[in-house]
Amino acid sequence: MHLAALLVALIACVAIIAIGGRFLLQPRHATLAFGIAADNLRALTEIKGVRDITSGAVLLVVWAAADRTALGWTLIAAALTPTADATIVLTNGGKLSTA
Repeated sequence: MHLAALLVALIACVAIIAIGGRFLLQPRHATLAFGIAADNLRALTEIKGVRDITSGAVLLVVWAAADRTALGWTLIAAALTPTADATIVLTNGGKLSTA
């Protein structure tokens, strides 16, 4: 039973990564498949806001359910988000101070 639960969790994690990859590789198709127009700025910022809130909540759950070591490793993995955000800002003409 534990193996089945871990397998389902692993499949879900891979699926989430694949969905995120699609947004990077095919942004127009991905946003349309998501159900919004690619030029709908408000919807896109709402998506980012919800994902940022979720990222913080996940870290709190890891901290509460596991230990500081698990939290540390999760924080290292979560550091991909602000690093990628800064890279996106810089590669799209943003200022270094903003990134």
